Amino acid sequence: MWFTSYPLATITGAGKSVVETLGSSDLLATFKEIGIEGIHTGPMRRAGGISGRGYTPTIDGLFDRIELTIDPLFGTDEQYVEMTRSAKDAGIAVIGDLIPAHTGKGADFRLAERAYKNYAGLYTMVEIREADWGLLGTVSEGEDCVNLSPEKVQILEDKGYIPGPLELIVFHDPGVKDSNWSATDVVVGADGERRRWVYLHVFKAGQPSLNWLDPTMGAQRIVAADIVHALHELGAAGVRLDASPLLAVEGRLGLDKSWVEGHPLAQVGANLIAMMIRKLGGFSFQELNQPLEELRDFTTWGADLSYDFFTRPPYLYAMAVGDAGPIRLMLRLIQDVGLDHGMLVHALQNHDELMFDLTHMRRHGDQTFVVNGETTTGMELYDRMYQRAKDVVIGDESSLSDIQEFSNLGFCATLASYAAAALAIRDPYRMTEEEVARVRALHLTAAVFNAMQPGVFALSGWDLTGALLVGQEDLGSLLDDRDYRWMNRGAFDLMNVDPSAALSAGGLPRAKAIYGSIPEQLLDENSFVSHLQRILRIRKQYGVDVSTLASVPEIQSHGAVFMLLECPEESGWVLAAVNFGRESAQERVRLPELAGRSLRLAYSTTSADGVHIDVSDQGEVSVVIGPIQADVFVVE
Repeated sequence: MWFTSYPLATITGAGKSVVETLGSSDLLATFKEIGIEGIHTGPMRRAGGISGRGYTPTIDGLFDRIELTIDPLFGTDEQYVEMTRSAKDAGIAVIGDLIPAHTGKGADFRLAERAYKNYAGLYTMVEIREADWGLLGTVSEGEDCVNLSPEKVQILEDKGYIPGPLELIVFHDPGVKDSNWSATDVVVGADGERRRWVYLHVFKAGQPSLNWLDPTMGAQRIVAADIVHALHELGAAGVRLDASPLLAVEGRLGLDKSWVEGHPLAQVGANLIAMMIRKLGGFSFQELNQPLEELRDFTTWGADLSYDFFTRPPYLYAMAVGDAGPIRLMLRLIQDVGLDHGMLVHALQNHDELMFDLTHMRRHGDQTFVVNGETTTGMELYDRMYQRAKDVVIGDESSLSDIQEFSNLGFCATLASYAAAALAIRDPYRMTEEEVARVRALHLTAAVFNAMQPGVFALSGWDLTGALLVGQEDLGSLLDDRDYRWMNRGAFDLMNVDPSAALSAGGLPRAKAIYGSIPEQLLDENSFVSHLQRILRIRKQYGVDVSTLASVPEIQSHGAVFMLLECPEESGWVLAAVNFGRESAQERVRLPELAGRSLRLAYSTTSADGVHIDVSDQGEVSVVIGPIQADVFVVE
């Protein structure tokens, strides 16, 4: 069970840094009491860029790292080391971040622009002959690069400079980012020569992509140094690999678009990184939004754990429209492809938008699947899910109708805001107690679904406090590049250390927290955190994290999903029944594994615990579960 931190959004006590706040004895003891066993700190190294002799701020929430040291905005290296030690003493692992695909425009990139020694080999960049500078366009005043149009990219490919347009454009924004290639202004090199370069950035222009095929092996060397520093200097137990499938780019003969996503070199690079981490005593998890079979290949020798992008869009869809059919389908596909369910990280909110990119269905767009008894193609299913969710969550009548749909396919919303919109609550900032209870119930239903799966369960400070969206008018210049994820990154105060704070240490405006701080919630047995505590006790007691998903029984109710877990021998079996539907589900479920046994209700989001249900000698059991409710049964 992990807490996913976001340093920029953390509200700190008087005179305390973000690192000191995360490592405080009060917070660690409270996490331990709840059942949280890991803290993923999120990116904390200095990020952004260098202009002249000064630092420039991050342009992607600290994911444009330029140094190994902790950003002074959050604290010091010494404080981080003390945090990892204190957390370890409390039985909590600290997990850092590794960003192997790109950097910010720090000293490394500025030296590369100046053709200093072999620094240019760090990046996927090429010097353009002066005779062709006219193709590159003019850099605007105050900028250091200009994004290239698809037409110019094609010309540069024809001239043999670059591989050409890529098969995907992350953060595509017409007039801002029309391609993944940008040109620098004229730069005077260390040798006095004037040069212009074209460089690759799979993400934003301030995140130049590293070159994993340069003979200097510069990318491999700085990433290895990062691993050593994280594990053996700062004391982290593991690291997250960000954007690991995007480590390479290659043109393909006869095809218009170059290969970048899931390239074999990315798999080799990810394996190398994961093996280095294991060799140095740590573990790794990755964000890899690929089809199931590709994730299986990536994780054979690569990262130890991987983010669950397969059940996330289906459960977001189920929250919005009350249909769990795609959830049941994806759980069965995970079984069918032979992927170890226990290596997945099942998460609620994180720093990104609520990602709705179900890559497996898009990649298998022509293949047919059966959902709720109906046959459909993968692409038809995905398009229908996304459109129906959008109609509910950001439709004209929704409380989120003014938020921006994000270019990465998803919604810039916190999960509490998303739940409020799904429940047609028009003004979430002025909810009644009854409306807050409805939001909490839907939020908890999603939490039980994720927690009652093998593997890691993760949630954030936005989840723990019930944070709502921050208004666009409060974000100022952060929205200049139309990155609307800042709306779901509002500041939160976990322990109520500074109730008067309007901003976090990172300068983010405070989000309205409908659940309150953790200490306040622990005094209320019906709060989100108190429910979470009971969920995690069952998860721990019965070994759900190391269980096996035995079956996903066929049922008649479209809104429900039943998951039968085979737990370690001494614990037996767990049955999780989750109903996202807006009506009660009455099911007679066939569970031959439990024939003749008895089930006890160990947890419910709404009902009293302790109810017993007998399973027939033929393995049939009758279960009734209310609308937007989750029940967890254990075998007596």
